[in-house]
Amino acid sequence: MGKTIDIEEFEQKFDAGEDISEYIDWSSARRPSVAARRVNVDMPPHMIAQLDVQARKRGVTRQALIKMWLADRLEQAA
Repeated sequence: MGKTIDIEEFEQKFDAGEDISEYIDWSSARRPSVAARRVNVDMPPHMIAQLDVQARKRGVTRQALIKMWLADRLEQAA
């Protein structure tokens, strides 16, 4: 997990629409009542390397980054 802040500051940032991802440990985040299914996606090595760079910048795992990005994109497409 990245930086830590108190709950009041976190809520202010969230309410203001600021990026709060650096304060969340996405690798351990869980959504109750949502069953996970495994999906395999083949990618060329250069894409995996770029994903790893972006994941490290955010302090999350590659898998967490992919899930966040897919969730954002699916929400935009809805």
